[in-house]
Amino acid sequence: MIFSLKGKTAIITGGGSGIGKAISTTFAKQGAHVCILDFNEDNGNATVSEIENDNGSASFYKCDVANQDRMEEILGEISKNNSIDILINNAGIAHVGNIENTNSEDLDRLYNVNIKGVYNGIKAAIPYFKKQKSGVIINMASIASSVGINDRFAYSMTKGAVLTMTYSVAKDYVADGIRCNCISPARVHTPFVDGFIKNNYPDNQEEMFGKLSKTQPIGRMGKPVEIANLALYLCSDEASFITGSNFPIDGGFVTLNGN
Repeated sequence: MIFSLKGKTAIITGGGSGIGKAISTTFAKQGAHVCILDFNEDNGNATVSEIENDNGSASFYKCDVANQDRMEEILGEISKNNSIDILINNAGIAHVGNIENTNSEDLDRLYNVNIKGVYNGIKAAIPYFKKQKSGVIINMASIASSVGINDRFAYSMTKGAVLTMTYSVAKDYVADGIRCNCISPARVHTPFVDGFIKNNYPDNQEEMFGKLSKTQPIGRMGKPVEIANLALYLCSDEASFITGSNFPIDGGFVTLNGN
């Protein structure tokens, strides 16, 4: 089977909803044992049940990715019965605002999840990858890593860090057989987007959904499964020649807007 993950164990942070859930279910269908790390127990357990009902294999671990000790504890538990082959650093939070309406608490909150959370995941996984001389890391960045987005000061800062962490880790550990890449989506239709529109534009939700969709030149938002399929390819043996790369998946946003 092409893009098979049979016999591999994949750790997916934020794997209980949105893009993370799509990655979890996609990887399970390709034969991986999926370890879902999520702060939301209901979402995590529901995704595990969905995978198991489809004859897949999955486990749930409640986790705040900002907690380094907890991250290391979980990977230690997983390693007792499984190899650790894939790490998907997907957990992240958003913030809307320019620098004037971003306070220090906002900055700290985003740093702890979007930057420190990625650091904690990689720091915990690297010893296992080095020992077995193999491993794949995918960090979820954003188009905001590469281009300016209105009112996304703190979010863009954190995703820029994710991009450069990816380059650094890929460079430092290429000789250890570890591949590290990142994926940079544009706007993807997730429950978060629906909630954002409902909370901020309750009287014209359909209009705003259309407006946000059209910011991508292709004319729509991405689908979580489309991000998951790219992650699947990058984590498969078919992508064994790829490391240290950033993959925009953005409906033409970065290259076609303004052209």
